[in-house]
Amino acid sequence: MKTESLVRLLAGSVCVVGTLLAWRVSPWWLLLTGFVGVNLIQSVFTGFCPPTLILEKLGWVDENRVIHWGGMKKKE
Repeated sequence: MKTESLVRLLAGSVCVVGTLLAWRVSPWWLLLTGFVGVNLIQSVFTGFCPPTLILEKLGWVDENRVIHWGGMKKKE
């Protein structure tokens, strides 16, 4: 899975969960959905995306931006 696909999956999931929580619990949960939208917009302009940054720090992303869950295997 590429990092762009993971970011879309995470953003979509959080938006759906935030919307469901706003419907069932409190309209204040719409702030979560709004935060996700603002974060997606700012990442386009700044290149800063927290999930991608975390995966890179863990060493799970290769030079082709493909995620290797659990880390990449060392070449022998």
